[in-house]
Amino acid sequence: MERLEEKLRILADAAKYDVSCSSSGSKRKNTGGIGDASYSGICHTYTEDGRCVSLLKLLLTNHCIYDCAFCVSRRSNDVQRAAFTVEEVVRLTMNFYRRNYIEGLFLSSGIFKSADYTMERLLRIVKKLRTEERYNGYIHLKTIPGASEELIQEAGLYVDRMSINLELPTDAGLQLMAPEKNHESVKKPLAFVNDKLKQYKEEKKLIKHTPNFVPAGQSTQMVIGATAESDYEIMQVADNFYKNYNLKRVYYSGYIPISNTNNLLPQIGTKPPLVRENRLYQTDWLMRFYGFKIQEVLNPDFQHLDLEIDPKLSWALRNPQFFPVDINKADYWMIIRIPGIGRQSAMKIIQARKFGRLHEYQIKKMGIAYNRAKHFMVCADSFIPLGSIQMESVRKHILQGSNRQKTVTPQLSLF
Repeated sequence: MERLEEKLRILADAAKYDVSCSSSGSKRKNTGGIGDASYSGICHTYTEDGRCVSLLKLLLTNHCIYDCAFCVSRRSNDVQRAAFTVEEVVRLTMNFYRRNYIEGLFLSSGIFKSADYTMERLLRIVKKLRTEERYNGYIHLKTIPGASEELIQEAGLYVDRMSINLELPTDAGLQLMAPEKNHESVKKPLAFVNDKLKQYKEEKKLIKHTPNFVPAGQSTQMVIGATAESDYEIMQVADNFYKNYNLKRVYYSGYIPISNTNNLLPQIGTKPPLVRENRLYQTDWLMRFYGFKIQEVLNPDFQHLDLEIDPKLSWALRNPQFFPVDINKADYWMIIRIPGIGRQSAMKIIQARKFGRLHEYQIKKMGIAYNRAKHFMVCADSFIPLGSIQMESVRKHILQGSNRQKTVTPQLSLF
């Protein structure tokens, strides 16, 4: 028992560097067994820096045949090593679930012996959970680069989501930090699973009881800040993977400095680029849900995101010709481009103006960030200034207001 606890401590700690553990998107239903992976059946927790660490998050082992400079589990790193057996992972998952500690499993692994050897053990775990334990909860499985398509396809029948780490955004960066790896070993399984998803979807139209295959789709993860790629290069890669492999998510993991002898990597004591990571997620959101093209947010002339302001505000300040937007006439896709207005607020505006022209007091009640949005829109009773908007003064005004909000008043003593 003590040895199992030690393994859990080592391998759960080693898994914290993988942030791609979102559990949204699965529709697996309880069929009389244990657990439920429906939307409401999954809980999420967050660390202080905003990373999602939901589910029982484990590595099968932190032994690895590769020596990636940025990875804590690299073979040359002097860390405690451990490996679970198939039965131990199954037992831990079921015991944790029964005690209501978790709502699902996120399972990854270092690569020991070979890709197929590792993938075969991961497959045995998820198969045992589904068929023997009748576990219907959420399972997210990391695909092992280089594993055979037969193993990947069978695993896809038992899990909700599969993902495979791209590691670093560009091949050049990967060759610098992990010369034993290449992006092709990642693209191949992503393409295979994507093709199978399309195949199973077509079969389902003809055969009612076609089994579920990776119902929550695929995702990938990139380490940010370990190499010198620009934000433009990073988002170009993400955009390409969304379009070509139909990914549900791309995760951006700020590099956390670990003990290493590579002078090209940020050293211990250097803070992880968490603000940059947040800006990349915001850009990703704009591209996926707000109708922005990558060339609008980032381009060869603007390759790095502004860390002081969010990317939508940055775009608006660089494009004064689109503003101010008439809130009573503009369409939905223009309204959500106004800084401070989100998708739900935009829909409220569209619905509300069916009953009459909207005034400032009405807009303020719709949950928008009015102090930001007011610089970029006009309502029925807005004062319209002559001439073009002076965006530099708008930026200063917004930043000053933001800094005032960040000022924390200390709690007064009651004694």
